[in-house]
Amino acid sequence: MAVAQKHEETECRRVDGGITRVFQLLGKRWTGPIVAVLVEQPAHFADLRRAIPGLSERMLSDRLSELGAAGLVVREVDEGPPLRVSYRLTEAGAALEPALKELGKWAEKHLPESEPCVESGRS
Repeated sequence: MAVAQKHEETECRRVDGGITRVFQLLGKRWTGPIVAVLVEQPAHFADLRRAIPGLSERMLSDRLSELGAAGLVVREVDEGPPLRVSYRLTEAGAALEPALKELGKWAEKHLPESEPCVESGRS
């Protein structure tokens, strides 16, 4: 039977609390691409949908709500006509730009693009 070893609590390695909070928010599917689009410029809801293929309206709405609650995105209503809703990054959201650019550079170097889908069996 193994005997448990006693050690100092400082010897235990734990994930940094800040990293945990960042990935709890930005690690959700679609959140990073949404922020990346908004880093470039404010966008209307429909423009965000078009900019991110595969993103449903429901998921976009949910992610924008989460980003708003976290203080990273502001929802603004353009009275129109027609009435349109646009989204822009707050100062805190815009401060993510350098980190996102570095992650993009890292991905280019270390994460090869996946092969495009090829349909087979069609004549």
